[in-house]
Amino acid sequence: MTPIDSAPKSELQADNSYLTPNRREAAHRNGRRWVGSRLKGRGRNGGGEMVDARRVLVVDDDDSIREVAEVALGLVGGWDVATATCGSEGLERARADVPDVILLDVMMPGMDGPTTLSHLKADPATASTPVVLLTAKVRAGERRELDGLDVAGIIAKPFDPMTLATEVSGLLGWS
Repeated sequence: MTPIDSAPKSELQADNSYLTPNRREAAHRNGRRWVGSRLKGRGRNGGGEMVDARRVLVVDDDDSIREVAEVALGLVGGWDVATATCGSEGLERARADVPDVILLDVMMPGMDGPTTLSHLKADPATASTPVVLLTAKVRAGERRELDGLDVAGIIAKPFDPMTLATEVSGLLGWS
């Protein structure tokens, strides 16, 4: 048997990522679960030191928008991302595990974004959670309707996946 054959093998995880032996040990030692290329719940700041990752909830009825946002914020931004397909599911997820920020689509069937926002602000558990609206409404008159809402900001769709985390961080004053 060659040294390569005797080396511990990587393990295929449920999310189809591989956990190498060194990462498996580090994850076990730190009590964290490995997700893709990051330890869930941890990330690195600009100085290279370990910090808790931001937690974001993306609420959008469009599968492709949710997937792009999840990749943009998870892989590019290094954040923990949860998703919801509608306003009511978003409310449940936000109450169960309050995120650091919620990205909320304006136009959804059933409970739309502004209605979901009013429920979030009325609930003491989620009232202080910042909300950033995602919208395809970019005309001045349409934007004025949204300007009166209690949100941290508005991001137009389609957004640039490579800069989404930076854009959200800028709206919230995160460094």
